[in-house]
Amino acid sequence: MKHVLVISTRYPNAVSPHVGMSSARSFAALTRREGWRVTVINPISSTPSIEYPSNQFSGLPQISVQEGIEVHSLQLAGETGTGVTPEPAAIARLAVPLARRIDTAHPVDIVDAQSLFPDGPTAAAIAKALGRPLSIKARGQDIYHWGAKDYALEQIQKASDHADSILSVSKALAHEIVGLGLPADKTKVHYTGLDRDRFRPLDHTQLRSQLSQELDFEIPDNAPLLVSVGSLIERKGQHLVIAALPDIPRARLILAGTGEDELDLRRLASETGVAHRIHFAGSLDHDVLPLVLSAADVMVLPAANGGFANAWIESLACGTPVVTSEVGGAREVIANDVAGRLLQERTPQAIAKSVNAVLNSPPKAMDVAALAERFSWDINAAELATHYDRLIANT
Repeated sequence: MKHVLVISTRYPNAVSPHVGMSSARSFAALTRREGWRVTVINPISSTPSIEYPSNQFSGLPQISVQEGIEVHSLQLAGETGTGVTPEPAAIARLAVPLARRIDTAHPVDIVDAQSLFPDGPTAAAIAKALGRPLSIKARGQDIYHWGAKDYALEQIQKASDHADSILSVSKALAHEIVGLGLPADKTKVHYTGLDRDRFRPLDHTQLRSQLSQELDFEIPDNAPLLVSVGSLIERKGQHLVIAALPDIPRARLILAGTGEDELDLRRLASETGVAHRIHFAGSLDHDVLPLVLSAADVMVLPAANGGFANAWIESLACGTPVVTSEVGGAREVIANDVAGRLLQERTPQAIAKSVNAVLNSPPKAMDVAALAERFSWDINAAELATHYDRLIANT
């Protein structure tokens, strides 16, 4: 079997089960293909932080198995707090010896990094130590945040010089990668996948009644339903959606996600006079999220930046148009009025105008869902397998 060793600082675990789900689903699909084995090294901090005030990560098992994938939790006690990305050299001091042990037990064919930073430089150190090819994936925030910091950018560039290939989650992000000085000839686009069994249009009328009862949130039959899927942090823009709500008559809003801005968002909702029209749903299970998306009239995500949001594809697959900022690969999927609207400005007024435009001329759910037909985890895994095969063959 061909063995992929993955380095990912964002991978699901018992404490944060929804972090890095796109990586987990991609590799789970790869392992379902004949002849592939995946092992993950997941460096995590056990130092208390604002998001995790108690040392919740210290109790995680060192080795777990998730959907056939062996995951090694690499504890970085004393190195950093959650939300503060650790220095790659600090990770590598522990990760390289672990990688050697993994390679001895099951020889590694290729090393994969799931972000430019800190995963990229860490994976580069491992690839050098093992003498294996290296693939690095860029997702968006690793470019917009870490690419703006000189010390991180220097390490990103060195890791990319060593890499055999750099994958980008969108065409737009690929241009950003080259703009950072990373090699254009190594950069290729690898789109996200989609669980097509879960994310599909479901019956609208029954879902509203069901959701209203399950969420204990009144959703009148004549009220437009909006949903915003994403972490409750400033750059995702939920505060702008709340501010837009008074100009979207009767609309209800479900915020699906958790984050440090929740108290501020609740306060804003109260001050704006729309608290009774908003439901904070927290992190929704992936069996529940398709129900919410199918019941909604519009999914709204006015993010300040990003690469390629899975929420866009999941919403379209459920037959729900999207209103979002023109960031990352948004234009690659929100390409017409059937898909939704791209915001000309990131303001409450622009959001209200775009949402009302969709509500006044709603597309058919099946027409919206057809726009997501090219996405699936099986396609994603097949493309990844071809990519790895090429790199392995060239070494």
